[in-house]
Amino acid sequence: MSVAESAIGGASVVRPHRRASLRFLGSELRLIFGRRRNLAGMAVLASVPILLAVAVKVSTPRDDGRGPDFLSAITGNGLFVALASLSIELGLFLPLAVAAISADAVAGEANIGTLRYLLTIPVQRTRLLAVKYAAIVIFTVIATLWVSFVGCVIGVALFGGGPMTLLSGTQIGFGDALWRVVLASLYLAAGFAALGAVGLFVSTLTEQPIGATIAIVVINVASFIADSIPQLGWLHPWLITHWWMSFGDLLRDPISWDGPLRGLTLALGYAVVFWLAAWARFAGKDVTS
Repeated sequence: MSVAESAIGGASVVRPHRRASLRFLGSELRLIFGRRRNLAGMAVLASVPILLAVAVKVSTPRDDGRGPDFLSAITGNGLFVALASLSIELGLFLPLAVAAISADAVAGEANIGTLRYLLTIPVQRTRLLAVKYAAIVIFTVIATLWVSFVGCVIGVALFGGGPMTLLSGTQIGFGDALWRVVLASLYLAAGFAALGAVGLFVSTLTEQPIGATIAIVVINVASFIADSIPQLGWLHPWLITHWWMSFGDLLRDPISWDGPLRGLTLALGYAVVFWLAAWARFAGKDVTS
């Protein structure tokens, strides 16, 4: 066989594997977004910006100057509803959603008995884990952007848009402000994707998705608690949740990139380490159910 024929043959093998992976990814996404409990979870995520915007709209204005600055910013520009909602949901609701999806990735298949049958077909375990994690990442991006989208829509509807006053005191146009909201959302989605990698690893350790979900939530809460203890200051920069609030640095003029870049680097490190840990566990796992 000539070199050209070998190359053609290799390409023909790669393309079916690629198409199979894309079909598998599509199946995973349909499973995630087709389940009623996940759709209910998306509705809960959307309820936070709606409740926040309505509460601010119907509340009595405070003229004594002692009101929260962020609430005053909401009344001045509706896009701040999205940012305030992200600040509220990054503590529990969004991590809980990611925990539920990532915990179900492997443990859910094992629990209902489909994992064994899935592995009887020629699907490499490495490719299976890669597709599973890709679906988790896509979910985190969509869920985070969903909160921002609902917040922007309800915020602009109730409070209007126009120029946004950044945390540094300067004003930017509506289009630039909307881009800053998207940028902040994607930054937080990267942090949640790192948590999803931790969840994928935990999911390979058990056949009970509920137990895996609880474990991931405990890890998330423990990180927040440890981050609030001054005596553990040496540990803070390495906690998975430490840099999440750095999305506020994207709302300065000019953008302060130090915090977000360190947050993205840490998120990438968590994603690589825990995906490899999941692979090491899953590659040699004896699937019995």
